[in-house]
Amino acid sequence: MKFILASASPRRNELFKLITDKFDCIPADIEEIIPQNIDVFSAPEYLAVQKALHVSRQHPDSIVIGSDTAVFLEDTMLGKPKDRDDAYKMLNLLSGRTHKVITGCAICYDGKSMSFSSQSDVVFYDLNDKEILDYIDTAECFDKAGAYGIQGFGATLVKEIHGDYFNIVGLPVARLKKEIENFRKIWDLYE
Repeated sequence: MKFILASASPRRNELFKLITDKFDCIPADIEEIIPQNIDVFSAPEYLAVQKALHVSRQHPDSIVIGSDTAVFLEDTMLGKPKDRDDAYKMLNLLSGRTHKVITGCAICYDGKSMSFSSQSDVVFYDLNDKEILDYIDTAECFDKAGAYGIQGFGATLVKEIHGDYFNIVGLPVARLKKEIENFRKIWDLYE
């Protein structure tokens, strides 16, 4: 059975290799629009489903995995920063506080699909202006939700985590592996 990871993320690519090394990466070329009637905490799962379905329509003979990760401070979703000022604002908001990282995952095959969300809580140290600006200078923050990457220099901002570390990076590896196996059993998708 062929797998496709519907993602351009090098981080997700590396993490998915922990599940299987037999897959292709085909990013979902879709506009990420969240309908207004969706609960904000369900947005990553909704987007993961849209990505997986889009790629699955083009490759119905493959199991397609979609994923989306977002950072939430209280009930506000923090996306990727637009520029340095936006990154500064986000990191300043996260300073000294606990936030949620939710990754939505979807598994699709030939019109069949299932999805789930995984949540981890992250506590930031109190950050001063120099620490925030030094981190922004690494440029690591610009392609990451919440303006930080825990797997890089962003690790120095984090006081503690509660939940799955890999979920924070962008793919809850252990749970996804179990959900893929469950999906394959339900639909008898073995070679």
